[in-house]
Amino acid sequence: MKPAPQVVIYSDGACKGNPGPGGWGAILAFGEIEKELFGGEANTTNNRMELLAVIRALESLKCQCAVQIYTDSQYVRQGITAWIHNWKKNGWRTTDRKPVKNADLWQELDGLAAQHHIEWHWVKGHADNPGNQRADALANRGVPQPAEAGGREGMAARRGHDSR
Repeated sequence: MKPAPQVVIYSDGACKGNPGPGGWGAILAFGEIEKELFGGEANTTNNRMELLAVIRALESLKCQCAVQIYTDSQYVRQGITAWIHNWKKNGWRTTDRKPVKNADLWQELDGLAAQHHIEWHWVKGHADNPGNQRADALANRGVPQPAEAGGREGMAARRGHDSR
């Protein structure tokens, strides 16, 4: 059996006001091949953008992969590695019995994460980590301008031959 492709993902979210216009960005690297994704929404929160960055990156994978995800969001890392188990057990409620914020995105991320072998890594934001800096720049690129009421989404670049 062929081993699963190894993919590295850097993800980040940005928000101009919280809530306010926000963007997400992700870099996927498979050997020498890189794909940059970005998008945004006109009225959102920083946590939703952090989650969407990872979701959109995982959605773009076309087969089961071994994935290293680097995020500067403790909310995303802790949520998917620690908190989600109790949320699911408690019917998507916190230990205070309140509805989990962003449950729609957590459920989507949970389903996508189950399709891959993922190792989650936290990196300090704005601390000279090249992958995080690039993801941050893409997230800021994704923030809609005032005329873009519905948001924006796109693929910024591909390098090399992309067979994914």
